[in-house]
Amino acid sequence: MNDQRERTGWLLAVALTVQFVVALDMSVVNVALPGIRDDLGFDPGGLLWVVNAYALAFGGLLMLGGRLADIVGRRTTLMAGLAVFGLASLGGGLVGSPGWLIAARAVQGVGAAALAPVAFTLIAVTFPAGPARARALGLWGMASAAGGAVGVLAGGLLTAWAGWRSVLLINVPIVLAALAAARFSVAPDRREGPPARLDAAGALLVTGGMTALVLALVRTGTHPWGSPATLTTLAVAAVALFAFVVVERRVAQPLLRIGLLRQRSVLVANLFVLLLFSGQFAAFYFTSLYMQQILEYGPVRAGTAFLPFCAGIVIGSLTATRTVARFGVRNLLVAGGLLGAAGFAWFRLTVGVDGGFADSVLGPSLVASVGIGLCVVPMGTAATTGVAAHEAGMASGLVNSSRQIGGSLGLAVLATVAAQTTDADGGGGPAALVSGYATAFGVAGALLAVAALSAALLLPGRSPAEPSAEPSVGPPGEPPVEPPVTAPRGDRTRLP
Repeated sequence: MNDQRERTGWLLAVALTVQFVVALDMSVVNVALPGIRDDLGFDPGGLLWVVNAYALAFGGLLMLGGRLADIVGRRTTLMAGLAVFGLASLGGGLVGSPGWLIAARAVQGVGAAALAPVAFTLIAVTFPAGPARARALGLWGMASAAGGAVGVLAGGLLTAWAGWRSVLLINVPIVLAALAAARFSVAPDRREGPPARLDAAGALLVTGGMTALVLALVRTGTHPWGSPATLTTLAVAAVALFAFVVVERRVAQPLLRIGLLRQRSVLVANLFVLLLFSGQFAAFYFTSLYMQQILEYGPVRAGTAFLPFCAGIVIGSLTATRTVARFGVRNLLVAGGLLGAAGFAWFRLTVGVDGGFADSVLGPSLVASVGIGLCVVPMGTAATTGVAAHEAGMASGLVNSSRQIGGSLGLAVLATVAAQTTDADGGGGPAALVSGYATAFGVAGALLAVAALSAALLLPGRSPAEPSAEPSVGPPGEPPVEPPVTAPRGDRTRLP
């Protein structure tokens, strides 16, 4: 029994480490971009792909990565994902040309697309429903927040002390430690019944459709919404995803069983994730711009200023862990969504040219992050309520895809809204920039309020003490805060 407890503890440590490092690499390179540009000779358009290549591969392959865990085995997928991620990190830290670095970042995204769904699936099938799983989910949310926040800070420190290559090479010892722990703690894959087959047509269609959709969204800074390139890419995404739905309704072993979306809690939870992270990712992007372009914080100071957000996630997650059984999933989602919306409304009211850290950053960061932290456990629980263990990876890939698309869509739309407001208020001066940021914060708050309303109206209600009608395998993990590409100190350029 003691040996089993030890293995379970190590398995949890592996899952948390995986989530931390996947979150870390969404943000750690941002502060290092100027050094990368100067060393490798990137042009401005190419430099953005150091960030976008990771996001594109990650978002495009999440559904496939989640299903692979169900088909080929969780341990196999975890070990392969770690190996791919680690080798890509090593290669990225040693490359000598822009093209090879972008390729390495894309391969990192491939590894991350396998790791993000499978790591939580292991938690879901290991920890029984109840306090043990709630504690694991709380820790999972904390690891996500810590990875995103530490990534910004670590990127600045590592770049200053050891150069930009260190922000990629730091992954190698982390991956090696996770591989060693996974070999000890994760049970070998065992097959029962007839072997599952990969839905090849569905995999190609959803990967192509998701990749095209993410590509269209991340390029809106250089290809506006009405441009032929964006409209064509969105049309390709729509056709591919529609064809995917048609195929999935006909195959015997689908990549995504469409009936999964007929379960109200699963559908509403994915809608909640989409709205929540549409607002969150964009809001913290503009917080990063505000601190560096208006308050003139350096990269390290700006990264440190994100740490209160991490603390707020911890507080919210711990609170949800202890109260979800008492108040229920729906009530916590509504409360968390409204509190997050209030935090972004605070940002909207207090950002200004003469703003300060305490009132314009610290206060609203704590309120918004506590609200988001409250959503970690109930959001994931709702997303997988009634999902069979053999479809846990499927559900995990689905909700991770909702998060990734939500974040990319929110950032693209709110950046456009903010840029239009900035132009209407006189161009690229500080006051006009702040006006654009404030508008974006207001829209972000509205998105979180709509998420809370959707939970209140659409999720089935139950008394606080009443158990769910169907067992849940647990959520697929809480995504990180991902402040995207940040501007150098004093660079008061207009929004993308």
